[in-house]
Amino acid sequence: MHSAQPIALHDHALHGLTKRERKRLRRQESKKPNRGLSIRSIEPLTPAQEDTFEAYDNGQHLLLHGVAGTGKTFISLYLAIQDTLQNQFDKTVLVRSIVPTRDMGFLPGSAKEKARMYEAPYYGMCSDLFGRGDAYEILKTSHNLEFLSTSFMRGTTIDNACVIIDECQNMTFHELDSVITRIGKGCRVICCGDFRQSDLGNESGIKSFMSIIKSIRGFTSIEFDAQDIVRGGLVKQYILSKMNHGMM
Repeated sequence: MHSAQPIALHDHALHGLTKRERKRLRRQESKKPNRGLSIRSIEPLTPAQEDTFEAYDNGQHLLLHGVAGTGKTFISLYLAIQDTLQNQFDKTVLVRSIVPTRDMGFLPGSAKEKARMYEAPYYGMCSDLFGRGDAYEILKTSHNLEFLSTSFMRGTTIDNACVIIDECQNMTFHELDSVITRIGKGCRVICCGDFRQSDLGNESGIKSFMSIIKSIRGFTSIEFDAQDIVRGGLVKQYILSKMNHGMM
């Protein structure tokens, strides 16, 4: 992993390269500064991540499903923000339910302050991608990144955006249905989740949602399993042990 350097593209430079390699070179060429932000270049680390990069570069919507620690959200955010900063999209939109345990009304503060705790993982991801702790806030204030709660999407239409629907397992079918029906023109959709980690039990709509999504042309479904875990040895050992005990 290293910082991408601008590459001047000429016809001879593209000769013999794959479609994916040409697209990556064009991304690097067209990169524009955003208040000092420079996203580092990352490469897929596992078979499922490789399939994700390939399907994304082929213009597919994505359904990324599987165990924790496999980098589903991280690589989705990387692909989406990279294309946003290169003007492929107007913005990246992160959508998440902020009521997985239905107790938001008891938390102090305004709706925005309540939602902020659910944005915490994305601060860390952006800090990693850009090498600075204020990257997430810069992306938001420059309107390259937007965080939306499923609770406040009624009447909204999202156009020209890469939409990441994260933690799908913690959404009811009504929430998932509401998000998808708000997608407008020029959008790419990436859904991330794992039905085995739901906080909602039988109220989760992810299984029904997955069965519908998998039948839609233009969506690629990619399964992440234990071999795709990148979060560290203990997480992988724990998940494998759960599988061996029939708990997943």
